[in-house]
Amino acid sequence: MREPAFWQQRNSLLSRLLMPLGAVYGEITAARMMKQGTVVGIPVICVGNYHTGGAGKTPTTLALVKLLRELGETPVVLSRGHGGKLRGPVKVEPGRHSAADVGDEPLMMARDVPVVIARDRVGGAALARSTGASVIVMDDGFQNPAIAKDLSLIVIDGNRGLGNGRIFPAGPLRAPLDRQIPRTDALVVIGDGVAATGVSALVHGRGGKVFTARLKSDAASVQALQGKRVLAFAGIGDPGRFFRTLRHAGVDVAVEKVFADHHPYTTADIDALVVQARSQNLTLVTTEKDLVKLRDMPAAADIAGFAVALDVEDKDGLRSLVRETLNRAKAGTRR
Repeated sequence: MREPAFWQQRNSLLSRLLMPLGAVYGEITAARMMKQGTVVGIPVICVGNYHTGGAGKTPTTLALVKLLRELGETPVVLSRGHGGKLRGPVKVEPGRHSAADVGDEPLMMARDVPVVIARDRVGGAALARSTGASVIVMDDGFQNPAIAKDLSLIVIDGNRGLGNGRIFPAGPLRAPLDRQIPRTDALVVIGDGVAATGVSALVHGRGGKVFTARLKSDAASVQALQGKRVLAFAGIGDPGRFFRTLRHAGVDVAVEKVFADHHPYTTADIDALVVQARSQNLTLVTTEKDLVKLRDMPAAADIAGFAVALDVEDKDGLRSLVRETLNRAKAGTRR
């Protein structure tokens, strides 16, 4: 779905009318979060959001995978496989599975790290462990109580923050904020905006860590687009962040096209983009997450993928937090 505009508006009448539904939804989710999760035998680190939509979970997950490997661990990513038809548990194989099978984010991440998708998180954790995982990195699932978590990292965009601060469907929050913050071990604020300042203060006030980070553009991706005017398109939770990242990297974005998050592109969609780009002498560019969904389309060969990576300011602090978590979990000491 595409995020409705009123999720960013405190004075929206529609948002206020939906608040009673949000109160019910939020209480149900908050009650589920209190349930005791299954201990799966290896450390579990969750990368999640307080809200629906995109904030940078995927680059944060991949950055965490890199850090864990530097610490000598063998991480496996566990995902629900949103947008895919397979229920799992199944290990994602990029050469065999498509985004329609396993979801776009798992398929993209599987190029760099083993990924297991499963609607049943406990079953997925068992499969991940059987493949040799020494630690599980959960991509999303902060509000899901199925698995006991040793560390919960919440990702928030510094420019967008939490929108109007209301609970779905009145706003983007998945549960009341005051019920989510106590279960937060660390907050990762991506970008230079100040929309997350209040949330950062709340997390810090309860003893949680707060890390600032930025999305760093891949040098090769930037070089490939130098001197070109581009038509940029994206079907992610926050396409605006992608367009800002391109411009910040010096890319000349002439046209922006927005699709819904996890949009299942059709041949007609791509053909229309190709026609428009050619008519205006533009180069097509999209996110890596979008590009994996286009690999079987002939026109995909003419579309550039733009890669980014998360650059955390206090790398040593994050490393220490993760190391302490692993040591505690392996010693059998839970929070």
